[in-house]
Amino acid sequence: MPRRLISTGSPLEKTVGYSRAVIDGEFAFVAGTTGYDYTTMTMPSDVTSQSRNCFKTIEAALQEGGFEMADIVRATYYVTDASYIDAHFAVCGEILGDIRPAATLLVVSALARPEMKVEIEVTAKRRGT
Repeated sequence: MPRRLISTGSPLEKTVGYSRAVIDGEFAFVAGTTGYDYTTMTMPSDVTSQSRNCFKTIEAALQEGGFEMADIVRATYYVTDASYIDAHFAVCGEILGDIRPAATLLVVSALARPEMKVEIEVTAKRRGT
């Protein structure tokens, strides 16, 4: 299976030189995804909504590449304040509680824009049929 690039259509993808996801064989590598609501192009102010939006964008990229959320094997979470961890983890539990990928959480000093509170990247491996 050839390498395939998945785009959200953001002009930043070309400008910055990245893809929302790269499909390479049985693997999908989803780029760090922040909490924008792409239907309204707004960023919610709370970490819970941002986390949900991250997963919504991730799910859409995976589906476009022929993957499911259940294919996620690795997740890395970045939050800008340790006080956000419980709210973020509550969303992770709702969405990934049965999938349970290997995961890492890092508390970072900042993300690319000040309104960004969380960023998530995942790796998925297509399950055998």
